[in-house]
Amino acid sequence: MSTSSTDTVAQFMRAFQQQDRATAESLMADDFVFTSPQDDHLDKAQWLERCFPTADHFDSASTTLQLLEADGLVLHRYEYQVDGTRYRNVEASRVLDGQVHEVEVYFGGAA
Repeated sequence: MSTSSTDTVAQFMRAFQQQDRATAESLMADDFVFTSPQDDHLDKAQWLERCFPTADHFDSASTTLQLLEADGLVLHRYEYQVDGTRYRNVEASRVLDGQVHEVEVYFGGAA
């Protein structure tokens, strides 16, 4: 049974939150690229070194508000807290054959 693109993104987010590096790596394509307002086109190795270990920066695991597939992208809107302040972000992920190839993060302000 194949996994949907939205399931892949949910698994990838869960692996990040639980700091399960083996699962995160298995879900990342070799050509993985991550872009956010703080990170410009990080490759797989750079993301694993720079971003993956930051889960403890958040007060608790993020909460998914919406997760849907549109026009070949999985759009994930979620909220999280840092130092007691709640924020919302959106990620647009490109998933092919059960692997995440690209993630673009759009930061929202305090909610």
